[in-house]
Amino acid sequence: MSRPAGRAPTGDLGDGTYRNPVLAADWSDPDVVRVGEDYYLTASSFGRAPGLPLLHSRDLVNWTIVGHALERLEPAAAFTAPRHDRGVWAPSLRHHDGRFWIFWGDPDHGIFQVNSPSVRGPWTAPHLVKSGLGLIDACPLWDEESGEAYLVHGWAKSRAGFNNRLTGHRMSPDGTKVLDEGRILVDADRIPGWFTLEGPKLYRHEGWFWILAPAGGVATGWQGAFRSRSFHGPYEERTVLAQGDTDVNGPHQGGWVRTQHGEDWFLHFQQSGAHGRLVHLQPMRWGTDGWPVLGDGGAPVRVHRKPDLPEQPPSRPAVDDTFPGGRFGRQWQWTANPDEGWATQHAGDGLRLGCVRTERLDDLRSVPHVLTQRLPAGACAVEVALRLDGEASGARAGLVVLGDAYAWIGLERAPDGTVRLTHRFAPADADRERDAARSLPVAGDRVLLRIEVTADARCRFSYVSDGAGEPVPLGPEFAATPWRWVGALLGLFAGAPEGSGHAGTAVFSDFRVTP
Repeated sequence: MSRPAGRAPTGDLGDGTYRNPVLAADWSDPDVVRVGEDYYLTASSFGRAPGLPLLHSRDLVNWTIVGHALERLEPAAAFTAPRHDRGVWAPSLRHHDGRFWIFWGDPDHGIFQVNSPSVRGPWTAPHLVKSGLGLIDACPLWDEESGEAYLVHGWAKSRAGFNNRLTGHRMSPDGTKVLDEGRILVDADRIPGWFTLEGPKLYRHEGWFWILAPAGGVATGWQGAFRSRSFHGPYEERTVLAQGDTDVNGPHQGGWVRTQHGEDWFLHFQQSGAHGRLVHLQPMRWGTDGWPVLGDGGAPVRVHRKPDLPEQPPSRPAVDDTFPGGRFGRQWQWTANPDEGWATQHAGDGLRLGCVRTERLDDLRSVPHVLTQRLPAGACAVEVALRLDGEASGARAGLVVLGDAYAWIGLERAPDGTVRLTHRFAPADADRERDAARSLPVAGDRVLLRIEVTADARCRFSYVSDGAGEPVPLGPEFAATPWRWVGALLGLFAGAPEGSGHAGTAVFSDFRVTP
């Protein structure tokens, strides 16, 4: 089943220019920081674990994933089952006093932070800075001019009963607590035409306090800038990036970074259907009136010269995996906090997943032991080899495209002990899955599972049994869908119906995504 490796697509065009998106997958709500000649980015991870992904670049165009800052979500009891619309919302990444700091809002619990002397850890346990419902999108600032520390955050209407406001606090210099009750810095209900103001990033520049924050909703909104001579306001506002006549809808929520050579750049996301929130890089300059100008006069660019930084080899966050020693790469996340026995390390290659017995195996959206990664944007083919060693009746394993609706292809142990190829799906409005095709007996003990994905995220499932031959199509075309805040995910799973005794394992090998 060996297959030629495809070249990993990146935003780097190889001629001194780049094309947006520079991160063509769901790296939602990005924030960025420079430390020396290195650039680091984090993004929302919601209810998946590990959380707070950490990406590294030397040129702001080519990125690799280097780890996660949050091994398990807290409070742990809240994330034993999938919570794809909760957890880590819109983190902020900063470097202060020799340490990396990440602050985020969990809308059901409050504002947390973790910190570390190195981006690769060890990171501290999550610390609750401010408790409460509806607290989201938190960002700190250590003001070198005054020695004060500050914190700004937004509000989730679903929990707080209101939104469209930014609240600011004085914060203890050690980042552990707020020092006052807080006050509204910006009330966008008072700004004509503004709504859903969120995602603030706080900076100090040229004697001003700056808040860069989007409004108008993720699919159709714009990026705003606010400035004041005092942290407590009053703030004046301006729209600094909007779609205009371009095809980049809702340029939204991100972070400003200045290079070691003095250039300014802005990373933000664009909502793109089932592929989620793709990350774009915009040039940035300061106008003669002191306001930032993003993109091409306030409109997003698709192609632009690269930052004036050392040339780097083309790269993107990993997608392929051979699972050496049973370990999975940094691109993978569980759909909830993991338990012992979900994945087993061993001497050979291949991912060995336990067929975990579960009550709701007929709805993978509610199953915590699904190992996922982001669905890349653009047309691609996804392949993985699978062997089912589960002996229990009903034991199954497969490859899934997971969202509000989902579909999977894989192997299942029939009541008569034979292994059958199975293809099932669940519409967004259904509470359980159903057959997408008749189950089929398979020859041999190994099958290659394949999904061809079009540029608009339509999926065609096929398989190769017994390690030879051309892929055999199975079932109708499936349109991938996002979840509430999350793009569609690629996932691997193994499970079995409730019962007693060990249900066996499934072994996945040679996971590959080719353009």
